[in-house]
Amino acid sequence: MSNAYLADQNLAQLGNWLMYSAIAVYLLAFVAACAEWAFGGRGPGGRTSVTSPTDLRTPATRNSGGRTRSAVADGATGSSTQVLAPPAAVPPEQSEVSAREATEAAGSRADIVGRIGVSLTVLALLLHAGSVMARGLAVSRPPWGNMYEFSTAFALTASAAYVALLAARKTVRWLGVPVLFSVLLTLGLAVSVLYVDSAQLVPALHSYWLWIHVSAAIISGGVFHTAAVVSLLYLFRARWEQAVSQGRGRGRTAEVWRRLPSSKTLDKLAYRLTGLVFPLWTFAIIAGAVWAEAAWGRYWGWDPKETWAFITWVAYAAYLHARATAGWKGRRAAVLGLVAFTTFVFNYYGVNIFITGLHSYGGLPTG
Repeated sequence: MSNAYLADQNLAQLGNWLMYSAIAVYLLAFVAACAEWAFGGRGPGGRTSVTSPTDLRTPATRNSGGRTRSAVADGATGSSTQVLAPPAAVPPEQSEVSAREATEAAGSRADIVGRIGVSLTVLALLLHAGSVMARGLAVSRPPWGNMYEFSTAFALTASAAYVALLAARKTVRWLGVPVLFSVLLTLGLAVSVLYVDSAQLVPALHSYWLWIHVSAAIISGGVFHTAAVVSLLYLFRARWEQAVSQGRGRGRTAEVWRRLPSSKTLDKLAYRLTGLVFPLWTFAIIAGAVWAEAAWGRYWGWDPKETWAFITWVAYAAYLHARATAGWKGRRAAVLGLVAFTTFVFNYYGVNIFITGLHSYGGLPTG
């Protein structure tokens, strides 16, 4: 057994430990993001908002204008009336200030928890990136040659897209819960079901196009994923806004939807993310066709993977076209965007697992 082989195995094992560490830190970040959602609120800059002091008053205080009434105990007929000593009166202004200070203190604590969650997300992202790099260095090739590696790289780009939005000073900390949940779900599936040991690739994948085509597809998928999360949140927020306009919307989840940005903002963000990455997805398909000509002697053969990649392209093109020309916004656009992302997910999981074709080298574990 050569020293080089031992070094490769050591790098592969390092990559595994870094992945497990990243999952653990992602989990802590997810708990922190959930805590901020549960105990915080949405205000300017993404920070916790403070409820209006008027809303903090009790009904009795609001009805009496803040004055404390004396309690009177009436006895039987002819008996004397006993006036109870009134409790120490608290000026309404002081009561409002105290309530406001308490709310601000709770909001400040929630904001700190949210910041901790962001810091943990960045740390997890670094560990995650280290794991992907170690996996590639272990076999001296791009670290996305099978389903396990593609899944970990895909989750990495989804997490990086969220962190990039935060770095751009966007008020998107509310994205932490759904994005981290989906990242944990993807990584959990990767390490428990899709994991295979580091190994060399089949001959068809030994090409520099692996760097170009697959990396473009991974980045596109990560941004499409973020846009899909935003579209899903839009549907919930829009439904809640409609319920509020009808005098309802006070269920158990009302506070959650209240803390999200407006449905209009969510709709616009999903559209911008999709429009931003669609040219890259187009390039990924073109690069795949060029690679196919070099590997198999034809640019396009309607292989299942190629067919579903084209279906995904058509679905996203229809989404952008409907918004730009037909004026589709809101619910119809969000549903169409989610359908497009579903085709992307099926192209990855469904085609690789259930359909046989020239691209059937996902590296699924056997036995």
